[in-house]
Amino acid sequence: MECDLNNYHVLFLDMDGTILRSDHSISDKTKEAIRTVQEKGMEVFLATGRPIHEIREIANELQIQSMIGYNGALGIYKGDIIVEQPMSPHVIDHYLQVAQSNDNEMVLYTDTYNLFTNLDNERVKHFIDFFGFKNCHPFETNQKENILGITLINVTNEEIKLYDIEAEDIDFAPINIQGMDHCFDVIRDQVNKGIAIQAILNKLHLSPDQAIAFGDGLNDIQMLSSVGAGFAMGNAHPDLLPFAKYQTKSVDEDGVYHGLKSLGLL
Repeated sequence: MECDLNNYHVLFLDMDGTILRSDHSISDKTKEAIRTVQEKGMEVFLATGRPIHEIREIANELQIQSMIGYNGALGIYKGDIIVEQPMSPHVIDHYLQVAQSNDNEMVLYTDTYNLFTNLDNERVKHFIDFFGFKNCHPFETNQKENILGITLINVTNEEIKLYDIEAEDIDFAPINIQGMDHCFDVIRDQVNKGIAIQAILNKLHLSPDQAIAFGDGLNDIQMLSSVGAGFAMGNAHPDLLPFAKYQTKSVDEDGVYHGLKSLGLL
């Protein structure tokens, strides 16, 4: 990989609240920043909790070929799978039981579909509409073997404690978007954006100091901790800030553009 931008060779970008504004658009300045570093040799990755099959349109628009999806369960570098870590069926069984007992809902992501426990629930409908998901189907119990990620829906801060499993190191990251405070991404201790980034850096023979990342949510903690230049967006969850080396402006103020500019990369 060739890059003449100081010592940085790779850029990891969260999507919602980082490059995607509240209306799901990407500003011209953000597009310009991505295009500029790409033209100078930097490899750019989308790094998101979203399933990869739902982000390819945006990736194509930005001419990005490399992605981390499902909060780190699947990592792809120019078409090659670097990381693939399905969830344990016994964890899924526990979550299904808790959700059913508490009128919670779930979306379980495969590499092809978004599988919902109840497509008729109003909050599920809002979730699908908000994120613009297309490949949505009812979940069936014979589909537990290939689940790459889970988002819990219609869950209170008290109910989320019921999903804890003593033998599993799993965190629940609230989605850092207005109106989605009842939704939690399931983040595994050994399967997250940061672990995926480490595997990718090893594959590319790069050190963390040669990597940059931007994020806004608690599912970005490990990502920002795994790179030399980790930026928290101006709209970031307050609990993310201690893990960021730098802070930039909000997504609506072109935070990615200003962050890259502050490093002298634009």
